[in-house]
Amino acid sequence: MARIAIFIGCLVVVAALTRVGVVPRGLGASNVIWVLLLALLVSAPISFVVLRKQRDEMSMKVSGRLDRARAKLEANRAQEDTE
Repeated sequence: MARIAIFIGCLVVVAALTRVGVVPRGLGASNVIWVLLLALLVSAPISFVVLRKQRDEMSMKVSGRLDRARAKLEANRAQEDTE
């Protein structure tokens, strides 16, 4: 949700800057696509920096689950070997 909010915020800013004339309007009818691409280009690095903490937390959760799954798998293999 945070990534979408950042994208929408960038979309509004880029659209306003395009409307005012600070950013080129694009060619003919490509204005909507131009604004979407610029907003995507601007929001990507912002999301990368701003959402780093959430990304690290999610990575730790996934890593923990993976470690537990590996431990279960190894325990099951060891149990099968003894039978």
